[in-house]
Amino acid sequence: MRRAVVSSWRSRLFLVGCAIGLVAVVVLILSLLIADVSYVRWEDVQGLLADNDVLASLYLTLITSGITVCIGLALAIPSGYILSRCHFPGHAVIDSLIDLPIILPPLIIGLSLLVFFQTDIGSLIEEHWTFVYDVRGIILCQLIAGTSFGIRSITLAFNGVDERLEHVALTLGCDRLQAFLRVSLPLARNGIVTGGILIWTRAIGIYGPLAILVGIVRNKTEVLSTTIYLEQSVGHDGTALAVALGMVIMTIIALVSIRLLGGRPCVEA
Repeated sequence: MRRAVVSSWRSRLFLVGCAIGLVAVVVLILSLLIADVSYVRWEDVQGLLADNDVLASLYLTLITSGITVCIGLALAIPSGYILSRCHFPGHAVIDSLIDLPIILPPLIIGLSLLVFFQTDIGSLIEEHWTFVYDVRGIILCQLIAGTSFGIRSITLAFNGVDERLEHVALTLGCDRLQAFLRVSLPLARNGIVTGGILIWTRAIGIYGPLAILVGIVRNKTEVLSTTIYLEQSVGHDGTALAVALGMVIMTIIALVSIRLLGGRPCVEA
């Protein structure tokens, strides 16, 4: 009896310790958000709505991130399906390479892209399709930084679809493509939408690769993340913070959407 009481107290203390850690993290995050909100003035928000440079940055952000999501999903869906359904030599190596853009410092992605376009192959590509200091470079940076998140989410979604359902479809006369389109793809749709949201949130938030590959040029390669830098660098802290809060709101909406779909905003390796 005494041992049971001691065990019960230890369990409670353990849970209390875990709760304290959770509360500390939540308080830290909320403190930052409250500080940001309290710093921004309504005049700063009104100024954003009348600032043509910021509106152009928003427009370019939405256009490039939208294109990135479309291309990213076109790559992530088949990639996630192969990683989920097929086990081939080098599977672990390829699976690890997919995670590389997730764990690498973003600056390395930008620097690697810049070096690539100085190689023979990269120079040949650059002659026909300009990426360095161009809008195409924005999309490329967003794609490399975000697609791995989409692949990871979609792979998990296909892992959650019972492979036996595809086998049943095959026995009923479907080929592999028809089984994929009629069975696996519909059942994995929530994970695919989640993957698209993760690609989009990553795309609108990157900064380092853009600064290196396309530069920070107002009204040419300026997106919201670089707008924050430009406004802060000239002392417009309120405007920069207002833009940042707008991005925070978009990100929160994206995270809530993922939760409503039953997905996870984190990435499981």
